[in-house]
Amino acid sequence: MQEELNLVQRARQGDQEAFAQLYEAHFDKIFRYVVLKIRNQAEAEDMTQQVFVKAYESIGSYQSQGVPFTAWLFRIAHNQMVDYVRKQSRKPTVPLDESLPIADETDLEHDVETKIEMEKVVLATKQLTKAQREVISLRFAGGLSITEAAKTMRKSEGAIKALQHSAILSLRKTLLVGENGGKY
Repeated sequence: MQEELNLVQRARQGDQEAFAQLYEAHFDKIFRYVVLKIRNQAEAEDMTQQVFVKAYESIGSYQSQGVPFTAWLFRIAHNQMVDYVRKQSRKPTVPLDESLPIADETDLEHDVETKIEMEKVVLATKQLTKAQREVISLRFAGGLSITEAAKTMRKSEGAIKALQHSAILSLRKTLLVGENGGKY
């Protein structure tokens, strides 16, 4: 934590190497969070880059005040996604999955099974409340701790634990119902 604060302080003073280290330390977490939310790898890569561009441009305004740098980055990512969703709702899109190269049959079978499983999880997460989805994204895709998720969402740690617990129970129930044809 102290090392990160030192890097942030150096980055605030214009040290590009310090910002590069912050970028390397946090890129994967932010990317996983974004890709889980928008489910488009290319867009998620672009958006993650935009998050870091915004962070670089506004790092001078970051003040710790007990909020980790990671929470600040996730807030920027969240705001970027809100803007993205607004823009996407205004224009129709057509997925281009058909243009992907075809692997050998074994890989293709595995990829299809993985995609089906991911689609089940995505559909199950749609049954969650917005707050539950956010906690699941931050904790599991973003890799944040309970404390970091609480600071990012501006909620107590107890609230995050309760949201996570109820979300997992709901996901488990939804996924079990799907697997058992509507029976437990």
